[in-house]
Amino acid sequence: MNTNQPDLATSFQRLVTIMDELREKCPWDRKQTIHTLRQMTIEETFELADAITDSDWKGIREELGDILLHIVFYAKIGAEQGRFSLQEVIDGISDKLVARHPHIYGDVKVNNEDDVKRNWEKLKLKEGKSSVLSGVPRSLPATVKAMRLQEKAKQVGFEWDNKEQVWDKVEEEMQELKEAIEGGGQEKVEEEFGDLVFSLVNYARFLQVDAENALERTNKKFIHRFTQMEQQAIKQGKDLATMSLEEMDAIWNSIKQQRHQ
Repeated sequence: MNTNQPDLATSFQRLVTIMDELREKCPWDRKQTIHTLRQMTIEETFELADAITDSDWKGIREELGDILLHIVFYAKIGAEQGRFSLQEVIDGISDKLVARHPHIYGDVKVNNEDDVKRNWEKLKLKEGKSSVLSGVPRSLPATVKAMRLQEKAKQVGFEWDNKEQVWDKVEEEMQELKEAIEGGGQEKVEEEFGDLVFSLVNYARFLQVDAENALERTNKKFIHRFTQMEQQAIKQGKDLATMSLEEMDAIWNSIKQQRHQ
């Protein structure tokens, strides 16, 4: 361990001091409100998610720093308006963690992580939450929200016993979608498509797959292959817009084969 490195408290206090100075002296920082910061915070969170998907540890470290700055920034504004202090933010989450982990800080016994999650949801209901599903942000991306809703419902036993049952449900929803396509209106088709996606997200959970991350990896793979296809077409003196689907598919398949070689 390098004893010349500042300790954690010193490093954190340096960030707080810098934030205080910027809020006082920088015209841009002085102008910001919780509402102007909101979109930037969302962007920083998605940048962190991208880094995690890519297992980019350098990027994860940098994006965590950006998000930490935002936390300190919001707390600074909160203190200015007499709403709360940074210390209250820190003490609040510390107290919550202790209260919601009675198996660590109390005498509650648990056997596995599912017991921990169930206890967590019961404690939240005792704290005044109106529903097991409360606490899932309305603005979450739909795939992530579906996962969180299913995970929360699981804590009260609303869950299939095994993945085979879930796959049966997927097939059932596929059939209902086909029937809607054949005889239903557009609204019915959309409803059944949503049901199918929801059931696939549920199946992903049983496979211990993060559906959102899996889809994002596929997005990245598609972008990579499509841009390579564009480059290959240019090398051949062609333009994708004038190529047939068969020609593009041939290039696409060659790119896929290169990846597996």
